[in-house]
Amino acid sequence: MRYRPLLRFLLLPALTLSLHAAVSLPTDDAATAPAAAEGPAKEALAAFQDGRHAKAVELAKPLAEQGNAEALYLLGFASESGKGLDASRDKAIEYYKKAAAAKHKDAVYRLSFILLASEKEEERNQAKEALENAAKDDPTVASRILGEAYLRGRLTPTADPDKAIFWWKRAADAGDVTSILLMARFYEGQFGFPELKDTKQSLDAYAKAAGLGDAGAMAALGSRLLSGEEKSRDEKKGREWLKKAIDAKEYSAYLALGDYEENVKKDLKAALSEYERGKDAGQIDCILRTAEFYIEGKGTEKDTSRGLALLEKAATEGSAVANFRLAVRALSVEKPDLLVGYKYLVSAANGNMPEAQNELGLLYLSGKLAVADTAAGVAWLTRAAQGGYPQAQNNLATLYERGAGVTQNIENAGQLYTLAANQGHAPATLALARLINEGIGTKPDPVKAWALASLAQERGEENAAKLLDAIKLDDAQKTAAKKELESMKSGKPTETKSAASPAVPVTPKKTK
Repeated sequence: MRYRPLLRFLLLPALTLSLHAAVSLPTDDAATAPAAAEGPAKEALAAFQDGRHAKAVELAKPLAEQGNAEALYLLGFASESGKGLDASRDKAIEYYKKAAAAKHKDAVYRLSFILLASEKEEERNQAKEALENAAKDDPTVASRILGEAYLRGRLTPTADPDKAIFWWKRAADAGDVTSILLMARFYEGQFGFPELKDTKQSLDAYAKAAGLGDAGAMAALGSRLLSGEEKSRDEKKGREWLKKAIDAKEYSAYLALGDYEENVKKDLKAALSEYERGKDAGQIDCILRTAEFYIEGKGTEKDTSRGLALLEKAATEGSAVANFRLAVRALSVEKPDLLVGYKYLVSAANGNMPEAQNELGLLYLSGKLAVADTAAGVAWLTRAAQGGYPQAQNNLATLYERGAGVTQNIENAGQLYTLAANQGHAPATLALARLINEGIGTKPDPVKAWALASLAQERGEENAAKLLDAIKLDDAQKTAAKKELESMKSGKPTETKSAASPAVPVTPKKTK
């Protein structure tokens, strides 16, 4: 993984990792594996779908030589995924370009995903051009991908929410429900940019998607009308939309009804009743809520056995949350059952739950499983950090800073501390302040260090006071530091008095 310079994106509202969780390229319906279709490549496509990848490639090659678009796309996907062919970015690009030239839409999108991930601006611009051309004939998927790319800063130096909304609106106007929902989530503040939050526009977008028949949007709209901002609540309309969602078999609506009874009406018995209905319909979150109510005796008599049985049921069905809760119960008692806890923790971690991955990494590092397994510990912390979990980012940064279990690398440490600090993690914010104050990996900057330490203190880090006392600033520096602090909190960069005034060096030195 290539790390960006330490201070280049320090404490900005548009965060690469948090966005990755929320807006994820490639888009599901555009980035599919080769699907069965009529035509000369039908047999090859069917073989690939059946998992007979080598046979599919064998059948596709002669067709590809004749210029068959489906066969070229299959070979591109095989080269990209390593299924049936050796994984090769260059070969994947070659095949996708040929398939795209033969008017294969998915090849355009798949090629664009590869190019958008490139560190080369030239290749990212190629993706932009290809998508803009595709948007002329297919304004839904192509425009949606362009919006996501702009929001993630792949086509501009920094994230560009205005261009993201521009392209999503084009896709939405063409009837793309996914883009409508992305706009709803954007205006809700799910992707950062708090200054652009607009509850009315968010609700309007959810209503538009719901009106087009999207059951998930019906549930989301109903939930927000019941339990959202007080000024926007409308119980009658909220219940109507949730009923429509249930009729469309979107059983998360029961969860929304339970949330409303539990958190707005404060009626635990009524909340449990709604959660039970969702549980009976197989809605996993309702199963978890029902389990919680029985274990804690909320809205009913305490029945731990019944609650744990529900957790076990959810865990068996693959719920990472259920597995994690069972792991916590096994490991947090006076005499923890390490083997049982470990089993549940592994299941939760394999379910892509960053919190569980972080805890599993720490468990491996602790040596409590007979012997410390540093490699496994670092691997799981890395997965959790890549998933955007700030505690894991901070933990992994600490290892890199100290050279504990990994080769000491201050650049990696600084980048990971930055990612965690960008999500409001107080200890990581203080760690950045310490690095910058001491000039570890960058030029010493007591002004920026004071601002970061103050921010860490505001975020609840008790140890920040000691560093603040140690940083000595004159009156002019203190004024600049306060301005820097306000800049960090607002997400807007400070203005320099002179173009000749040097910025803080942005390329930390690596330490071995």
